[in-house]
Amino acid sequence: MNEAIRILVVEDDVAIRRGLVDTLESENYQVGEAVDGREGLEILKKESPDLLILDLMMPGMSGYEVCREFRTRDKQTPVLMLTAKSEEIDKVLGLELGADDYMTKPFGVRELLARVHALLRRSQRTLSSLNDDEFVLGPFKMCPKKLTGSDGEKQIEVSAREMDLLKYFAARPNEVLSRDELLNHAWGVEYYGTTRTLDQHIAQLRKKVEADRKDPQLLQTVHGVGYRYCPPVG
Repeated sequence: MNEAIRILVVEDDVAIRRGLVDTLESENYQVGEAVDGREGLEILKKESPDLLILDLMMPGMSGYEVCREFRTRDKQTPVLMLTAKSEEIDKVLGLELGADDYMTKPFGVRELLARVHALLRRSQRTLSSLNDDEFVLGPFKMCPKKLTGSDGEKQIEVSAREMDLLKYFAARPNEVLSRDELLNHAWGVEYYGTTRTLDQHIAQLRKKVEADRKDPQLLQTVHGVGYRYCPPVG
């Protein structure tokens, strides 16, 4: 089943890159590799992988820069970032630039494959949902096919995963949705990560849909539980 699935690994550490390629090929994925960010970006301009595995800290062109440039053209392909750092700011910045998930080195084969499987599975479901009809979220009319929304005055752009989350919220107005429920929906039940990934995605969405992201009215936090979408009254 994995033979048609293509994964690009961009990693400057030879040992880590070789280990990633060998592990993924053992699962029958088609795997391409790049030794640095510039080579990875050139490959991405010519090819369209189903998943991008991207190291953050590389000489010449960092994973941050690659992700930022890649997301200007492709908002759908899932990106799994790798970082050797433990600082929260590195993970947050990666997610802000459009990564779907991150892993901190060192990591185990089981965790890697679980993340890859979950991202690919959710990506396929999310892509199919992009053919759905438009829906309303607060003042915004959301268009899944274009990954955009408009309130009549301004237009926002969202990623495929962000659109999927917004659609899930819109279908459940005023319901308290736990972090686990949202993670299971948007990342899959096999997801190994933490709720911090979800929290950062919500933070990015608030920048786009809230009049004041510091005082969110649409996507409200339910402390100790999760989030709730509150449509405007009237």
